[in-house]
Amino acid sequence: MTDPASKHTTVLLHEVVEWLRPKPGGRYMDGTLGMGGHSLALMEAAGDKAELLGLDRDQEALTLATQRLEGLGDRAHLYHLPFSRFEDALDDLGWDTIDGAVLDLGVSSLQLDEADRGFSFIHDGPLDMRMDPDSGESAADLVRTLKHGDLARIIRTYGEDPLAGKIASAILKARDVEPIVRTLQLAQIVRIAYPPKMRHAARNHPATRTFQALRIAVNRETEELEYYLKTIVDRLKPGARVAIISFHSLEDRAVKHTFRDFAKGCKCPMGQIHCTCEGVPQLKVLTKKPLIATEAEKDGNPRSRSAKLRVAEKLGPHGEKT
Repeated sequence: MTDPASKHTTVLLHEVVEWLRPKPGGRYMDGTLGMGGHSLALMEAAGDKAELLGLDRDQEALTLATQRLEGLGDRAHLYHLPFSRFEDALDDLGWDTIDGAVLDLGVSSLQLDEADRGFSFIHDGPLDMRMDPDSGESAADLVRTLKHGDLARIIRTYGEDPLAGKIASAILKARDVEPIVRTLQLAQIVRIAYPPKMRHAARNHPATRTFQALRIAVNRETEELEYYLKTIVDRLKPGARVAIISFHSLEDRAVKHTFRDFAKGCKCPMGQIHCTCEGVPQLKVLTKKPLIATEAEKDGNPRSRSAKLRVAEKLGPHGEKT
């Protein structure tokens, strides 16, 4: 049987455990279970009486995580759900609040390295990119149906590629000749859309940003994160911490700004002299700047190089630290 630990190296593992401070009897949630690396470490640090809620919309990952976490017995509660639906799982368990939560927003090695999942522009496979292969439109569906403006907007917004319009034009021209259904087929279209000088000077493959953008759009990752950030605070106990690892500037900005807004309390308009909303801070931001991987971790796991970890703590009902 495949060892889940051999298929994925968990990013910022020590930092997540250190900042979440798991304790005996606590209830912890891993909204992006993956292959269970963060979850296992948290439960080992917390002790025998702690409980885990783990969610993942990738059934293959969930199966591997179940194998890895089998030693936890009935203390592990695993659900085939996207992290935006964590409240459904909490309600099913009868948990009103939790003692800590972690999200790892990166794509796992399991998804990137298996060509049939369609995430990679290095290995040929069907142009899919769905984290839950049984749900929603695939990347091939978007490439086949989107208008030029919508396709360019996705590549520009989620991929931050300055050549988004040119790439979208190349895709539309190519799909008029034949359907774009394979990963290497799309990667070649994007590569040729780049001017030769930019192509040769680029540090990464020219298709990197386009594939990232399509993956985010296919899996509605921005909407998932926005909903989670709006709702997680109310389900944290006072003193509980939430840790979020992001790999994309848009994700990191969303986490940073949401944490900051919950830490302000007052929601009155800018320039208003006296507060009339009577809002109180709900979070204390613990990481003024995001935590990043050590040089040793970056050397051992190149995918950790772009990881950023932000942590915040739930305050008491009057904005006090517990």
